[in-house]
Amino acid sequence: MRVFDRLDELEALVGQEIGVSDWIEVDQARIQAFAEATEDRQWIHTDPSRAAAGPYGTPIAHGFLTLSLLPRFYETAFRVADVRMGLNYGLNRVRFPAPVPVGSRLRGRFVLRQFETIEGGAQLCMDVSVEREAAVETGGKPVCVAESITRQYR
Repeated sequence: MRVFDRLDELEALVGQEIGVSDWIEVDQARIQAFAEATEDRQWIHTDPSRAAAGPYGTPIAHGFLTLSLLPRFYETAFRVADVRMGLNYGLNRVRFPAPVPVGSRLRGRFVLRQFETIEGGAQLCMDVSVEREAAVETGGKPVCVAESITRQYR
């Protein structure tokens, strides 16, 4: 984890990678829990037997499950010591270029796209790329790319 003393330090890092998260495993239990929470129980996610005969040969995670891991990726990628609270402000765009087969390990890479001073802190726009461990090893595509906006308050 990369640690910054002050939020203002980030302004000089626009265009640079500011952190890489820990790996998170996406197992069938996590996929099932997400399916139940969202009521998205499509067989490609929740039925291992049927998914084995499907296009990927195994269940795959929901794209929105991958996206929902962004807060955890943020938490382990970097920290700013003088920030007391961060809020998710939204997303400008999101794509899922590759599937996440069950059992995959994922991590997030954060590139600071924009730093804007706001009252009490800063608004950060990040290019986030979620990588699958096996794809990183083979030069494959990320599983999710997103432009994420957070507000960080001192």
